[in-house]
Amino acid sequence: MSSNFEPITTDLIPGASHWSLVVPKGHVIRFTDVQGGANLSVLFYNPKNLLERYNAPDTLKCQHTFKLTTGNCLYSDMGRVFASIVRDDTGWIDTVTGVANKAKVAAQWGDRDYQHERNHWKQNGYDSLVVEVAKYGLGQRDLAANLNLFTKVSTDSEGFMHFAEGHSKAGDVIELRIEMDTLVVLTTCPHPMNPAEKYPYKPVEIAVAKADPMTEDDVCLNSREENRRGFENNRRYHMTSSILEH
Repeated sequence: MSSNFEPITTDLIPGASHWSLVVPKGHVIRFTDVQGGANLSVLFYNPKNLLERYNAPDTLKCQHTFKLTTGNCLYSDMGRVFASIVRDDTGWIDTVTGVANKAKVAAQWGDRDYQHERNHWKQNGYDSLVVEVAKYGLGQRDLAANLNLFTKVSTDSEGFMHFAEGHSKAGDVIELRIEMDTLVVLTTCPHPMNPAEKYPYKPVEIAVAKADPMTEDDVCLNSREENRRGFENNRRYHMTSSILEH
């Protein structure tokens, strides 16, 4: 958790929206569930090399977990750490269930388009992410498995997945400390397993601040031995990048 969080910038992302921003190394991005019950689907890319992006399998297997929360790191497919989760009020971030597509949303909440509904149309997470990554020259094939912040999906003893209603409360915060310059792509569209009868428009507040320096007792650094190797990969990457820039 950033002890002296002084926002440099703050924005409110409405429900059923998409957005992106490049967050420099050494900053914290804070997400706040404004009303409770939000879902924030997120992807990460290296803005200097868009072929490097968040890798869900490596993130989970190297930290021996199915879910993510405080103390976990988010890995790229190059073995580097995009971000560390330094605060998670919810205790569980969904990692495996992806986003809803147009057909899923239409089947559950009805098929409505922007031309008739304007800003209250029923957008879906998949198309939202495709539209957002297109701003950077990326497309459908560049969508990796995403995170769903503020959402919990657990499994029972027989392997069936269950969506936890009311998992995130109003005011709950998740903070990511950015460990290398990172393009963050996100959408506030509802989770594909959300059973709500009415399409949920849930906003999320986003704020960015300078991060406190990492200390030797840092929870993310020490939660797994693999994380130390990830941070070492970051150190070498930044050292090489600095030499090449000069």
